[in-house]
Amino acid sequence: MASSAEQMAANTSWATLAKAKDLRQRIFFAIGLLIVYRIGTYIPVPGIDGGQLREFMSGAAAGLGGMLNMFTGGAIARMGIFALGIMPYISASIIVQLVASMYGPWQNLRKEGELGRRKLNQYTRYGTVFLALVQSYGLAISLEAGDLATDPGWFFRISTVITLVGGTLFLMWLGEQITSRGIGNGTSLIIFVGIIAELPAQLAQFLTQSRAENTNWMLVVGILGMMIALVAFVVFMERALRKVHIQYPRRQVGMKVYDGGSSHLPIKVNPANVIPAIFASSLLLLPTTLSTFSGQSTNPIMATILAYFGPGQPLYLVFFAGLIIFFTFFYTLNVSFKVDDIADNLKNQNGFIPGIRPGKRTEEYLHYIVTRICTVGALYLAAVALMPEILRAELAIPFYFGGTSVLIVVAVTLDTMSQVQSHLVAHQYEGLLERSQLRGRKRTDGSKPARKKGPALR
Repeated sequence: MASSAEQMAANTSWATLAKAKDLRQRIFFAIGLLIVYRIGTYIPVPGIDGGQLREFMSGAAAGLGGMLNMFTGGAIARMGIFALGIMPYISASIIVQLVASMYGPWQNLRKEGELGRRKLNQYTRYGTVFLALVQSYGLAISLEAGDLATDPGWFFRISTVITLVGGTLFLMWLGEQITSRGIGNGTSLIIFVGIIAELPAQLAQFLTQSRAENTNWMLVVGILGMMIALVAFVVFMERALRKVHIQYPRRQVGMKVYDGGSSHLPIKVNPANVIPAIFASSLLLLPTTLSTFSGQSTNPIMATILAYFGPGQPLYLVFFAGLIIFFTFFYTLNVSFKVDDIADNLKNQNGFIPGIRPGKRTEEYLHYIVTRICTVGALYLAAVALMPEILRAELAIPFYFGGTSVLIVVAVTLDTMSQVQSHLVAHQYEGLLERSQLRGRKRTDGSKPARKKGPALR
C-alpha cells in the first residue's frame, strides 16, 4: 500500500509549477548558468590555428576525439576555454574519495559531519587545480607538437595553462552553484548539457554520411532502433528497486499505545547511479587526452597509448569494464548505501527486518543483499557502456556513440525530474499547512463553526 507522500506525488500536477515560485527561480537559475557554460565553449583559447584544428578534429570525430568532444560539449573541437571540461574536478573527487576510504585521518574527517565534508571538498579543489595544471600544460605541449599553435613558445604555453585552468575552476564553481541554488546535480548537468548539445549535429552527420556513402538503410534504421531500445532498457534498470520489508513494533507514549507499522527500504538495482561510468571514463581519458593532439607518427609512446587505449580496442574495453565494476561496488558501499549506518538508524528507530535481529545481524543481511544487487548493477553498467563501443567499432559508425553518454543523459534526466517532483510535493505540503493555520486563526478570533440544524420538533 502506497504511503500518503507517494499518493501525493502520484497526484501531483505539473500545473502547480506555476504556483511554486521558489522552484521556478531554481530552474531559471540553473538554466541561466548552463547557458553561460554553453557560451564559454565557443570562446577560443588564444593562439590556436582554427583551420588546422578543424581539419584534425574532422578526422578524429569517430575515435578518441569524438569522445573528448562529447564530454566537453564541443569545447575540445573548438579548443574553447572549457576544453578540459569538468573532468579534472571529477578525477580529483575520485582520488579524494579513494584516499578517504583508506587513509585514517581522512576517514575521521568523513565522520565529523559538515565540517569534515567541507575539509574534504577543500582537498578536492586543491586536487582539481593540480590536475588542471598538469593536463593544460601537457595539452599545450601536444598542441605545439601537432602544429596546431600559430606562435608556439612559452608565451603560448603560459596563456593556454592560465586559460584552461581558469575555465575548469569556473566550471567547478558553476556546478556547485547549480547544486546549491538551482535544481539537480550541477556537475552532472554540465556533462548532460554538453552531450545533448552535440547530439543533433552528430546525428545529422551520421545521416548525411550514410546517404553519401549509400549505406544500407536497414543498417541505419537498426542503429537508430538500437539507440532507442538502449535508452528504454536504461530507464527500466534505473527505476528497478529491491524492497526490503521493515517492521516497527507497538510503542507506548504516556497513556497512549500506538500500533506498530510496516514500511520498506528501497534499494536500487544500480545504487551508484551513473557515477561509476563517469569515474571510469574520466580516468581513461586522463592518459589519452594528451596523446590525441600530439600525432601518432612523431611520438612512439603516444602512438602506443592510442593503439592500446583507444575507444574500441580490447585493452580499453577490459580496463573500462573493470573500472566500472570496481567503482560500482566502491561508491555503493562507501558513499551511496552504507549498510552500517542504515543498520544503526533502524536500530535507533526500533525498526527491524522480520526474522533478522537488529544490529550486527541486520548489517550482515543488508550487506548480503546489496552485494548481490551491486553485482547485477555493475554488470548492467558494464554491458551498457561496452555494447555501443563494440558495435561502433564493428559497424564503423562515423561518429562517437557511447553507452556512457546514454547512461548520463537518462540518469541525469530521471534525477532532475525526481527533484522537481519532490519540490512540487513539498510545495503542496506547505499549501496544506498554510490553509490549516488560517483555519486555526479564524477560530481563535472568536468565530464559531456553523452548526447543522437538526430536524424541527413537532
